[in-house]
Amino acid sequence: MKRSNKPAETGPGRTRREALGLLGASAALFGAAATRSAFAQGSDDVLTEALVLRDPDVPATGNLEGDINIVEWFDYNCPYCRKIAPEIQQVVQDDGKVRLVLKDWPILGEVSKLAARMALAAKYQGKYMAAHEAMIGVSSKLTESRIRELLAGTGIDMDRLNRDAAANAKAIDTILARNHDQAIAFGFKGTPSFIVGKFRVPGILTMAEFEMVIADARKAKKAN
Repeated sequence: MKRSNKPAETGPGRTRREALGLLGASAALFGAAATRSAFAQGSDDVLTEALVLRDPDVPATGNLEGDINIVEWFDYNCPYCRKIAPEIQQVVQDDGKVRLVLKDWPILGEVSKLAARMALAAKYQGKYMAAHEAMIGVSSKLTESRIRELLAGTGIDMDRLNRDAAANAKAIDTILARNHDQAIAFGFKGTPSFIVGKFRVPGILTMAEFEMVIADARKAKKAN
């Protein structure tokens, strides 16, 4: 099945009830979100909270000790991902207690895969966020030459980046495969897609809607 990066439709006038309707069953918890296809592939542990929220191999930003996680599956060549990136960062900054987990999910072709691999290779020199921000911040479609130009412009050691990408290719591909398996198990159809707390958000929300879902995630966490 061909995947799309078209987000769920949103609008500034959405009511609280309508916004939460984007969550599917309103509160799709990890246990309930595990789909038959995920288990059929033998990955019955793909949706554990440890791997979804705290995968040590997956980069995170924001307040790393925050009480709520936003997990985003994204593609660097997804225009919707690029459009929403500054808004998510603003929500995380304004809240102050949110940890943002960044799951590379390159579903839009070979250039997307290269971008994801280069970003993950950059973490070996402590430069993942520099690579991420450079590539997610552009307004045009990425090409291989543009990727390398952007990364070099951040001060990343490109020779080391190439060496790290080659030496850690298997580990990087394992991360991307795990991110992919999780996205499919959650039933996501394209990028961007999110988990907020334990709520499943398969599409774009406005800043106000993100804030609303974060508040509901905190209430749900407190209730448990």
